Amino acid sequence: MKSVDALLAGLVDYAGLFPPASEDMRPALESYASYAEGEDREALGRFIVPISRLRELEDVGRELMPRARGSQPWRLSVLVAEDVRAAAEEMLKFNRRHSSGSKDGHAVIDMAELKASAPDEIGHQRKDLPNPFIAYFEIPIAGDIGPLVRTIAKVGARAKVRTGGITPEAFPPADALVDFIAACQREAVPFKATAGLHHPVRGEYRLTYEPDSPKWMMYGFLNVFIAAALLYAGESEDTALAALEERDPPAFAFTDDGIQWREKRISVDQILASRSEFAISFGSCSFREPVEELANLTHQTRSTDL
Repeated sequence: MKSVDALLAGLVDYAGLFPPASEDMRPALESYASYAEGEDREALGRFIVPISRLRELEDVGRELMPRARGSQPWRLSVLVAEDVRAAAEEMLKFNRRHSSGSKDGHAVIDMAELKASAPDEIGHQRKDLPNPFIAYFEIPIAGDIGPLVRTIAKVGARAKVRTGGITPEAFPPADALVDFIAACQREAVPFKATAGLHHPVRGEYRLTYEPDSPKWMMYGFLNVFIAAALLYAGESEDTALAALEERDPPAFAFTDDGIQWREKRISVDQILASRSEFAISFGSCSFREPVEELANLTHQTRSTDL
């Protein structure tokens, strides 16, 4: 497996329903169906939907879902708020209705994304979510996050971090983001990121798709996942912070067997380990934008003499 393929595998959870894209359900599902059949399908993760819109997804998307026996089902991640037990029951019923061979199409919810700001919230919500569902807890990353991450580890869940949004204040400081990743590494907690990661490399970009949208310094998803891979491979937090803040695209170089960031090299095996066990994915309202920009970057910065 080439390094760029190891980095991309299942990397982008498609969140087309959410800002700044804010697509209607039908076009978002049509896009997901197209991506699932397209040449970049290996980079596609789950379709993200709020529990409040799960019935709408079912009604609108029934004819688009895979039906052939042996076909890969749509994989869904559901955002759960408030009544976790009721949401879990609804998700279980959905899975029964859309099991393999169903006339209503094949899809499976295997992930739930929740929010918590205190350890006891994490414990209570996890108890109300059946074990078949992978649980991600989005937590605030200001201040001491150690107790939250330790609790996530204790209940066998995963962590989620918000890396941006459509307003400047939605972007966390770089040192807080590195503290989060490092805390997850210490406690062996896998994590995902969400929001503000449309572009591979850190830089100033428009916050929305409006032509008059203000610009802001955004994190690059390549920065985030390279920083995580470095920490997972034993590098220091200072090194991870420098990788997270890197703004020069040519500082990253790709070969078949590794990715070079300045003087640091990450092998394919290290990328695979980090991606499969630690830095799992990121949510994006665009799939094509991050995938195509990374393709352009790898073509421009590819090195054959590392």
